[in-house]
Amino acid sequence: MKRKGFGQVEPNHLSAQRTGQIYAQLPATGIAQLENGQFAKYDYAKKVVDFSSDAEIEWMLVFNEVKLYDGYRTYKDYVALASEAADGVIYPRLFKTNIGDIFTTNCLKAAATSATSELEMGDYAVEEKLGINSEGFLDKTVSTGMQFQIVDVYTLADGQPAVKVQRIA
Repeated sequence: MKRKGFGQVEPNHLSAQRTGQIYAQLPATGIAQLENGQFAKYDYAKKVVDFSSDAEIEWMLVFNEVKLYDGYRTYKDYVALASEAADGVIYPRLFKTNIGDIFTTNCLKAAATSATSELEMGDYAVEEKLGINSEGFLDKTVSTGMQFQIVDVYTLADGQPAVKVQRIA
């Protein structure tokens, strides 16, 4: 599978939309970019969003509000960049995922470098398990911590290949 541009998320069934488990008040200091579909940790004690190795802090799904008004760009063109933020810091919107949550994404393995870059993500199959790597991306080489199972190899609205995943642990 190849991804063109930045990560995308299609929220098929995210309980945070109903429970209000959406967090968006802390700065992501030290993070240069966050793509939709990436994961980060909301460390309220330290007042920061980061990729902490603290196992007690749960990973949360980056799902920033996207409004692309010009009509020529799509979700693959969107990324939250610290260099474009008013104060040089990203304030991401993070969704807590719960067991059973389902979403479709192409934000796998690693970061994109631009809206036109192509990233080889590898091959994926139904029932494969994905964990979260140290940069906050779903990755089939990670078998510890929060786990997602691929329930369908799918496409996004713009026709790009993606996987539909369900949180299982």
